[in-house]
Amino acid sequence: MASKENRRITDLGTLKALAHPLRMKLYRALFVTEAATASQLGELVDEAPSLVSYHLRKLAEHGLIEEAEPRSGDGRERWWQPASDGVTVRDEDFQDAPEKVAAHLAASRLFQEQRSELYRTYLDERAHWGAEWNEAAGDSESLLRLTASELADLKKDMHDLLKKYDEEGRAREAAGETQGRENVALHVYGFPFRP
Repeated sequence: MASKENRRITDLGTLKALAHPLRMKLYRALFVTEAATASQLGELVDEAPSLVSYHLRKLAEHGLIEEAEPRSGDGRERWWQPASDGVTVRDEDFQDAPEKVAAHLAASRLFQEQRSELYRTYLDERAHWGAEWNEAAGDSESLLRLTASELADLKKDMHDLLKKYDEEGRAREAAGETQGRENVALHVYGFPFRP
């Protein structure tokens, strides 16, 4: 990856490029695989490599992904990787025009729907993961009484903790500790509500 930092998306064009259902799946798949070809990604998302190539080029046009060093001897294969260590989309960057508000809302809904789809897939396949993974997997709801500032602090603390676990896990994997290691999705939502 070119940058180990999250990229903050602040322009409407980049947000729209990412907020396409197939492009978001491809972006997420590249994060899991770290680098892949259109053919490999096509198999993961069950789409034709030509369609995948088109959408990968769109992601690249907006700097979300970039070409990677080839991982095989086939010079015809074009390898891709994420251009940063993630993206951040903040509400505050899309509030100055009605079309930006609408695009941000549509993107947020798409991201949430795809996260829910990932979790539903796990639930449907839970029996195949075995007792160890099912005991480790979590699902909880906490109803807290916080101020906006306290929620922001909690979000930062949780982000820092997740980053620590990710960095440690990747370091262990790089050191050869690959046995039993799987991709893990952790979705956390913190938001105000009234009953």
